[in-house]
Amino acid sequence: MTRTTEAPHRLDLADPFWVRVGGGMEEVSSGRRHGPADPGFPPPGGPWDALWSNGRLIGWELSRGGHTRSSAKRAQDEGERISRERRAYLLGRLGHKLRSSVLALQESARQAAFGRQELLEDIYELAQDVGRRALAMEAVGVDPKDPPRAVVLGAALNLAAVGVHRSLPEDAVVRVSEPVLRDALTRACEWMGGAGCTVTGELLDSWWRLEVIASPARRPLMVPEMGEPLVRHLVDTLLEGWLDAGTPGRAVIYLPAG
Repeated sequence: MTRTTEAPHRLDLADPFWVRVGGGMEEVSSGRRHGPADPGFPPPGGPWDALWSNGRLIGWELSRGGHTRSSAKRAQDEGERISRERRAYLLGRLGHKLRSSVLALQESARQAAFGRQELLEDIYELAQDVGRRALAMEAVGVDPKDPPRAVVLGAALNLAAVGVHRSLPEDAVVRVSEPVLRDALTRACEWMGGAGCTVTGELLDSWWRLEVIASPARRPLMVPEMGEPLVRHLVDTLLEGWLDAGTPGRAVIYLPAG
Protein backbone atom coordinates (compact mmCIF):
# COMPACT_ATOMS: atom_id res chain seq x y z
CA MET A 1 0.00 0.00 0.00
CA THR A 2 2.83 2.39 0.74
CA ARG A 3 5.77 3.69 -1.18
CA THR A 4 8.85 5.53 -0.02
CA THR A 5 10.50 7.80 -2.56
CA GLU A 6 13.83 9.55 -2.51
CA ALA A 7 14.23 13.33 -2.45
CA PRO A 8 17.23 15.70 -2.30
CA HIS A 9 19.19 15.15 0.91
CA ARG A 10 19.22 17.65 3.73
CA LEU A 11 21.40 17.48 6.80
CA ASP A 12 19.03 19.01 9.35
CA LEU A 13 19.10 16.11 11.81
CA ALA A 14 21.36 13.09 12.16
CA ASP A 15 18.89 10.56 13.61
CA PRO A 16 15.99 9.13 11.60
CA PHE A 17 13.00 11.30 12.40
CA TRP A 18 9.77 11.36 10.40
CA VAL A 19 7.32 14.27 10.53
CA ARG A 20 3.87 14.72 9.11
CA VAL A 21 3.56 17.04 6.11
CA GLY A 22 -0.08 17.22 5.08
CA GLY A 23 -1.33 13.68 4.80
CA GLY A 24 2.06 12.00 4.44
CA MET A 25 5.37 11.59 6.25
CA GLU A 26 8.78 13.01 5.42
CA GLU A 27 12.14 12.07 6.92
CA VAL A 28 13.82 15.28 8.06
CA SER A 29 17.41 14.11 7.53
CA SER A 30 16.95 12.86 3.95
CA GLY A 31 13.70 14.23 2.54
CA ARG A 32 12.37 10.73 1.82
CA ARG A 33 8.58 10.50 1.69
CA HIS A 34 6.32 7.78 3.03
CA GLY A 35 2.58 7.56 3.17
CA PRO A 36 -0.17 7.88 3.78
CA ALA A 37 0.18 9.04 7.39
CA ASP A 38 -1.43 6.20 9.29
CA PRO A 39 -0.54 4.55 12.61
CA GLY A 40 -0.89 1.18 10.90
CA PHE A 41 1.76 2.03 8.27
CA PRO A 42 5.00 3.12 9.95
CA PRO A 43 8.02 4.06 7.82
CA PRO A 44 10.60 1.41 6.88
CA GLY A 45 13.23 0.59 9.47
CA GLY A 46 12.48 1.22 13.09
CA PRO A 47 11.30 0.15 15.59
CA TRP A 48 9.39 3.41 15.88
CA ASP A 49 7.45 5.34 18.48
CA ALA A 50 4.44 7.21 17.09
CA LEU A 51 4.21 10.91 17.99
CA TRP A 52 0.77 12.41 18.58
CA SER A 53 -0.78 15.83 19.10
CA ASN A 54 -4.48 16.19 19.99
CA GLY A 55 -5.20 12.70 18.70
CA ARG A 56 -3.42 13.30 15.39
CA LEU A 57 -0.39 11.33 14.24
CA ILE A 58 2.36 13.89 13.59
CA GLY A 59 5.58 11.87 13.39
CA TRP A 60 7.73 8.84 14.15
CA GLU A 61 10.99 8.61 16.07
CA LEU A 62 13.26 5.70 16.87
CA SER A 63 11.96 3.72 19.82
CA ARG A 64 14.02 4.30 22.96
CA GLY A 65 11.59 3.13 25.58
CA GLY A 66 9.42 6.21 25.55
CA HIS A 67 9.53 9.73 24.16
CA THR A 68 9.19 13.16 25.69
CA ARG A 69 6.74 15.93 24.95
CA SER A 70 9.57 17.79 23.22
CA SER A 71 9.67 15.09 20.52
CA ALA A 72 6.06 15.78 19.54
CA LYS A 73 6.70 19.53 19.58
CA ARG A 74 9.75 19.05 17.41
CA ALA A 75 7.78 16.92 14.94
CA GLN A 76 5.02 19.51 14.72
CA ASP A 77 7.46 22.40 14.21
CA GLU A 78 9.45 20.54 11.53
CA GLY A 79 6.30 19.51 9.68
CA GLU A 80 4.98 23.06 9.63
CA ARG A 81 8.36 24.40 8.48
CA ILE A 82 8.60 21.94 5.59
CA SER A 83 5.03 22.70 4.54
CA ARG A 84 5.65 26.47 4.58
CA GLU A 85 8.88 26.18 2.62
CA ARG A 86 7.33 23.91 0.00
CA ARG A 87 4.36 26.20 -0.47
CA ALA A 88 6.57 29.28 -0.76
CA TYR A 89 8.80 27.57 -3.32
CA LEU A 90 5.83 26.49 -5.46
CA LEU A 91 4.31 29.97 -5.31
CA GLY A 92 7.64 31.44 -6.39
CA ARG A 93 7.95 29.07 -9.36
CA LEU A 94 4.35 29.64 -10.49
CA GLY A 95 4.77 33.39 -10.06
CA HIS A 96 7.86 33.34 -12.26
CA LYS A 97 6.01 31.41 -14.99
CA LEU A 98 3.02 33.76 -14.72
CA ARG A 99 5.22 36.84 -15.16
CA SER A 100 6.83 35.26 -18.24
CA SER A 101 3.41 34.60 -19.73
CA VAL A 102 2.22 38.16 -19.00
CA LEU A 103 5.33 39.64 -20.66
CA ALA A 104 4.76 37.50 -23.76
CA LEU A 105 1.13 38.64 -23.88
CA GLN A 106 2.12 42.29 -23.54
CA GLU A 107 4.70 42.03 -26.31
CA SER A 108 2.30 40.29 -28.70
CA ALA A 109 -0.39 42.89 -27.95
CA ARG A 110 2.10 45.71 -28.62
CA GLN A 111 3.13 44.25 -31.97
CA ALA A 112 -0.51 43.63 -32.97
CA ALA A 113 -1.30 47.27 -32.18
CA PHE A 114 1.40 48.30 -34.65
CA GLY A 115 -0.01 46.27 -37.52
CA ARG A 116 0.91 42.64 -36.79
CA GLN A 117 -2.69 41.42 -37.17
CA GLU A 118 -1.55 37.78 -37.52
CA LEU A 119 -0.70 37.88 -33.81
CA LEU A 120 -4.32 38.28 -32.72
CA GLU A 121 -4.84 34.52 -32.50
CA ASP A 122 -1.65 34.19 -30.44
CA ILE A 123 -2.93 36.90 -28.10
CA TYR A 124 -6.03 34.86 -27.36
CA GLU A 125 -3.97 31.74 -26.59
CA LEU A 126 -1.59 33.74 -24.41
CA ALA A 127 -4.51 35.25 -22.50
CA GLN A 128 -5.87 31.76 -21.88
CA ASP A 129 -2.45 30.68 -20.63
CA VAL A 130 -2.24 33.66 -18.27
CA GLY A 131 -5.62 32.70 -16.85
CA ARG A 132 -4.60 29.07 -16.26
CA ARG A 133 -1.39 30.08 -14.51
CA ALA A 134 -3.19 32.65 -12.37
CA LEU A 135 -5.70 29.99 -11.26
CA ALA A 136 -2.82 27.67 -10.36
CA MET A 137 -1.29 30.40 -8.19
CA GLU A 138 -4.66 31.00 -6.54
CA ALA A 139 -4.99 27.29 -5.76
CA VAL A 140 -1.68 27.41 -3.87
CA GLY A 141 -1.98 30.83 -2.29
CA VAL A 142 -5.54 30.71 -0.93
CA ASP A 143 -6.56 28.59 2.04
CA PRO A 144 -9.84 26.72 1.38
CA LYS A 145 -12.89 27.82 3.38
CA ASP A 146 -15.01 24.70 2.85
CA PRO A 147 -14.64 22.19 5.70
CA PRO A 148 -14.19 18.46 4.98
CA ARG A 149 -17.38 16.53 4.35
CA ALA A 150 -18.47 13.27 2.75
CA VAL A 151 -18.08 13.49 -1.05
CA VAL A 152 -18.91 10.78 -3.61
CA LEU A 153 -15.85 10.36 -5.81
CA GLY A 154 -17.85 9.42 -8.89
CA ALA A 155 -19.93 12.60 -8.68
CA ALA A 156 -16.81 14.71 -8.18
CA LEU A 157 -15.20 13.12 -11.25
CA ASN A 158 -18.27 13.89 -13.34
CA LEU A 159 -17.62 17.59 -12.74
CA ALA A 160 -13.84 17.57 -12.63
CA ALA A 161 -12.69 15.28 -15.42
CA VAL A 162 -14.82 15.01 -18.55
CA GLY A 163 -13.76 12.35 -21.03
CA VAL A 164 -11.74 10.14 -18.69
CA HIS A 165 -12.28 6.40 -18.38
CA ARG A 166 -13.09 5.35 -14.85
CA SER A 167 -13.80 2.33 -12.71
CA LEU A 168 -14.96 3.32 -9.23
CA PRO A 169 -17.26 1.55 -6.79
CA GLU A 170 -20.52 3.37 -6.14
CA ASP A 171 -19.71 3.55 -2.42
CA ALA A 172 -16.44 5.39 -3.01
CA VAL A 173 -16.87 8.28 -0.55
CA VAL A 174 -14.07 10.45 0.84
CA ARG A 175 -14.08 13.07 3.61
CA VAL A 176 -12.47 16.18 2.14
CA SER A 177 -13.19 19.72 1.00
CA GLU A 178 -15.30 19.24 -2.15
CA PRO A 179 -14.03 22.26 -4.16
CA VAL A 180 -10.41 21.30 -3.50
CA LEU A 181 -11.14 17.68 -4.44
CA ARG A 182 -12.60 18.74 -7.79
CA ASP A 183 -9.59 20.96 -8.45
CA ALA A 184 -7.16 18.19 -7.49
CA LEU A 185 -8.90 15.65 -9.75
CA THR A 186 -8.96 18.12 -12.64
CA ARG A 187 -5.26 18.91 -12.23
CA ALA A 188 -4.30 15.24 -11.85
CA CYS A 189 -6.14 14.24 -15.03
CA GLU A 190 -4.70 17.19 -16.97
CA TRP A 191 -1.23 16.16 -15.79
CA MET A 192 -1.90 12.60 -17.01
CA GLY A 193 -3.04 13.75 -20.46
CA GLY A 194 -6.66 14.77 -20.00
CA ALA A 195 -9.33 12.94 -22.00
CA GLY A 196 -8.28 9.33 -22.49
CA CYS A 197 -6.66 8.83 -19.10
CA THR A 198 -8.07 6.17 -16.76
CA VAL A 199 -9.09 6.50 -13.11
CA THR A 200 -9.61 3.45 -10.91
CA GLY A 201 -10.28 3.21 -7.18
CA GLU A 202 -10.20 0.73 -4.32
CA LEU A 203 -10.69 0.93 -0.57
CA LEU A 204 -7.63 0.10 1.52
CA ASP A 205 -8.30 0.23 5.25
CA SER A 206 -9.32 3.83 6.00
CA TRP A 207 -8.14 5.22 2.64
CA TRP A 208 -9.46 5.32 -0.89
CA ARG A 209 -6.66 4.61 -3.33
CA LEU A 210 -7.15 6.29 -6.72
CA GLU A 211 -4.90 5.42 -9.63
CA VAL A 212 -4.78 7.85 -12.55
CA ILE A 213 -3.18 6.17 -15.58
CA ALA A 214 -1.89 8.43 -18.34
CA SER A 215 -3.65 8.82 -21.66
CA PRO A 216 -1.82 7.31 -24.67
CA ALA A 217 -1.84 10.83 -26.17
CA ARG A 218 -0.32 12.45 -23.10
CA ARG A 219 2.13 15.29 -23.71
CA PRO A 220 4.37 17.10 -21.21
CA LEU A 221 2.81 20.18 -19.62
CA MET A 222 4.19 23.54 -20.72
CA VAL A 223 4.52 24.46 -17.05
CA PRO A 224 5.81 21.40 -15.13
CA GLU A 225 4.93 23.02 -11.80
CA MET A 226 1.25 22.72 -12.77
CA GLY A 227 1.64 18.94 -12.82
CA GLU A 228 3.09 16.93 -9.95
CA PRO A 229 4.04 19.87 -7.65
CA LEU A 230 0.59 21.45 -7.82
CA VAL A 231 -1.26 18.13 -7.50
CA ARG A 232 0.94 17.22 -4.54
CA HIS A 233 0.09 20.49 -2.80
CA LEU A 234 -3.63 20.01 -3.36
CA VAL A 235 -3.65 16.35 -2.32
CA ASP A 236 -1.08 16.28 0.48
CA THR A 237 -1.50 19.70 2.05
CA LEU A 238 -5.13 20.69 1.45
CA LEU A 239 -6.87 17.31 1.30
CA GLU A 240 -4.74 15.58 3.96
CA GLY A 241 -4.10 12.77 1.47
CA TRP A 242 -0.96 11.43 -0.13
CA LEU A 243 0.32 11.50 -3.72
CA ASP A 244 2.61 8.73 -4.95
CA ALA A 245 4.19 9.69 -8.27
CA GLY A 246 6.98 7.12 -8.13
CA THR A 247 5.81 5.17 -11.20
CA PRO A 248 6.10 6.88 -14.61
CA GLY A 249 2.82 7.36 -16.43
CA ARG A 250 0.58 7.15 -13.40
CA ALA A 251 -0.35 9.00 -10.24
CA VAL A 252 -1.64 7.22 -7.14
CA ILE A 253 -3.72 9.34 -4.77
CA TYR A 254 -4.72 8.27 -1.25
CA LEU A 255 -7.67 10.12 0.27
CA PRO A 256 -9.29 9.65 3.71
CA ALA A 257 -12.41 7.51 3.45
CA GLY A 258 -15.67 9.26 4.32
